[in-house]
Amino acid sequence: MDMEVNRLDFYIGLSLAVSSSAFIGTSFILKKKGLLRLASKGSMRAGQGGHAYLKEWLWWAGLISMGTGEAANFAAYAFAPATLVTPLGALSVLVSAVLSSYFLNERLNVHGKIGCLLCILGSTVMVIHAPQEEEVASLSAMAEKLRDPGFIVFAVCVVGSSLVLIFAVAPRFGQKNVLVYILICSVIGSLSVSCVKGLGIGIKELFAGTAVLKEPLFWSLVICLVICISVQINYLNKALDIFNTSIVTPIYYVFFTTSVMACSAILFKEWLRMNADGIVGTISGFLTIILGIFLLHAFKDITFSCDSLPLYLRKGSQGLQWGKLNHKTQAQDELKLPREGNSMGGWGTHQIAP
Repeated sequence: MDMEVNRLDFYIGLSLAVSSSAFIGTSFILKKKGLLRLASKGSMRAGQGGHAYLKEWLWWAGLISMGTGEAANFAAYAFAPATLVTPLGALSVLVSAVLSSYFLNERLNVHGKIGCLLCILGSTVMVIHAPQEEEVASLSAMAEKLRDPGFIVFAVCVVGSSLVLIFAVAPRFGQKNVLVYILICSVIGSLSVSCVKGLGIGIKELFAGTAVLKEPLFWSLVICLVICISVQINYLNKALDIFNTSIVTPIYYVFFTTSVMACSAILFKEWLRMNADGIVGTISGFLTIILGIFLLHAFKDITFSCDSLPLYLRKGSQGLQWGKLNHKTQAQDELKLPREGNSMGGWGTHQIAP
């Protein structure tokens, strides 16, 4: 009986995780469509600081879709193990890439597609080899974790780096480099996930009869979560408005996943229980992510697709044959040169001798 219950929970969690990825991947397309409609109407774009998207129903549909996906993803952790749920978040990248090719007429070349796959593979390897987080059953236990000096230093670094990116880097390079806005969303997102975890613990205690609404920490987490989500939405909209969705989605997934894992490791001290396999797997996954990002950026302007691959191979084969033919002709000419020289009384280079 227990086995059947566990199997049912597993499939419920799997379904929630897959549906979460579908909703989140769709949300990127809906938001992008809404921003493009506003741009066609002449409204100030989000990348230029405008907020006209708040009046666009497609953008709100994307926001609701993302909220639904995040809620489903949160619920999935209650039924299935984290090693299953978290890697499935990579499916949102595939959903977004497929839908963008149909509804946004965006294309990725072969290098970009390989880069996306490598990013997903590397993130999945990192998650699989990451240790399980330490259980926190109450807000008081969460408060002790939040007061840890390591986490305080991490939070100060996140806030400080975000302020530098927002006020110093973004005005100069935000519209030229996709990493600027995405880095802001990702590092702030690591704090928002910590807030969500704390609020989830508080809500569980609330249903258990504990008066958590009187706890200052609960409302502090609510305020922090609202601020973090507002910043994430603002700069994610700017990234989607300026850059290709097929580029924004995988890079955001990679950096957000990495930031959340780093924050979780510091907050819950996961790294203390890592074995050699986990360390090697984490490093390998991170290097794979770096390679994927390099392929996405370094070759994004090259018009190379699977359809053109036979043409490139044919040209390469023809070039090789032409090179062999030239080499053979040159060799024949070198062999003929002495004979011609002998018939004229000596080597060709000596004909000018007196």
